[in-house]
Amino acid sequence: MDFISGFTTISSFLIACILAIGLQLSFFSPISPDMLEFPAISSSLVLSNSKLQDAEKLGEGLLVKPEDVTIDEMGVLYTATRDGWIKRLHKNGSWENWQWINSDQLLGITTAAAGGIIVCDCEKGLLWFTEDGVTNLASHVNGVKIRFADDVIEASDGSVYFSVASTKFGFHDWYLDLMEAKPHGQLLRYDPALNETSVLLGDLYFANGVALSPNQDYLIVCETWKFRCLKYWLTEEKRGVKEVFIDNLPGGPDNINLAPDGTFWIALLELVPSRLQYLHGSKLLKKLLATFPRSMIQVHGVYEKAMVANVGSDGKIIKILDDPTGKTMSFVTSALEFEGHLYLGSLNSDFIGKLPL
Repeated sequence: MDFISGFTTISSFLIACILAIGLQLSFFSPISPDMLEFPAISSSLVLSNSKLQDAEKLGEGLLVKPEDVTIDEMGVLYTATRDGWIKRLHKNGSWENWQWINSDQLLGITTAAAGGIIVCDCEKGLLWFTEDGVTNLASHVNGVKIRFADDVIEASDGSVYFSVASTKFGFHDWYLDLMEAKPHGQLLRYDPALNETSVLLGDLYFANGVALSPNQDYLIVCETWKFRCLKYWLTEEKRGVKEVFIDNLPGGPDNINLAPDGTFWIALLELVPSRLQYLHGSKLLKKLLATFPRSMIQVHGVYEKAMVANVGSDGKIIKILDDPTGKTMSFVTSALEFEGHLYLGSLNSDFIGKLPL
């Protein structure tokens, strides 16, 4: 009888555990996932050259996860860090703590024609930093608070184009958007003359980097979870037309920047280690992982390596540079070319990488 009683108790406990897990996955999981489809990548694109391991470390120890980089017409480099600082590197090699804001969610930055820089703050929206302080340009769109402003570029007519990575998840929960693999992203336009913000594109798969073409006749916006970048036309005859600029990238595209020769530099993220790709083929496993946040670091490989691609205006890859082991660079999120060097931002470093081309 004792054996039967013990067996019954254990069985009841196991059934209760199974029911609790089922209830958690069915009703309390933070995600409602789709499958994440991986591109068919040419083997010639994944051959390592370790070029990023040659990068010099600028400001090592002074910067906290500098995600993006911009350089003004005087050659002064700016970056925004996780401790709320806008820091700049002068031509003489000295670093300056320029402006500070109480935020750990500063991402994409660009220089402003009127002076200063424009910065994406995931929580506050679109910010303009000058010598006089900070101005909030856009915090809402269509009456809805901007949740995850990501990257930004200013056009010659004063229009400011920027991406919203996700309208559902915030910066600190970006991995949940990855696990859900649904189109919560947007491409927005801020009109300074009207002080209005409008939606140009919706239903984007983690809208990330934004860049203008050399003639400013189209925009490029990166869709990280789709391993592709889209072209959005700005000219009168094709205004609003959306096309695929490049797809089947060997990593998820993060920030994108126009190079002096009219090509583009795209930072690529290893979203999922090859050993764990199977996880994204099971909605049940994704729900289970999302329930336990500490396990999420196992399902993306952004800390393991770094990769950037140089892409022509025709959408074809010219060359790829990488650090296959993360020896020098990992989780590279931006690549900006200036005076024969590539400047690299990263969410896993305390410096800016500088690589001679």
